Amino acid sequence: MAKKPGTNPKGEFAFFNVFYEDGSQRSNRRVPADLLGGLDGDEPARGFIMEQDREIAEKSGRPPLAIKELERVGAKKK
Repeated sequence: MAKKPGTNPKGEFAFFNVFYEDGSQRSNRRVPADLLGGLDGDEPARGFIMEQDREIAEKSGRPPLAIKELERVGAKKK
């Protein structure tokens, strides 16, 4: 059954595009918004995504990929 409009809280997650050392990319990786901000900015997202990648790699039997760059979805480039 579909949700009613407006029942999904906005700002609960921040989305990131992840670029890996091998040239691959994963889009719209969700990170809880409460981890971000403060003096560290978006840096805690790297640790959160690395932990997700480690769990995924463990289940798939493949080694985790090294993250080259994180880019927040919708953020303006510097």
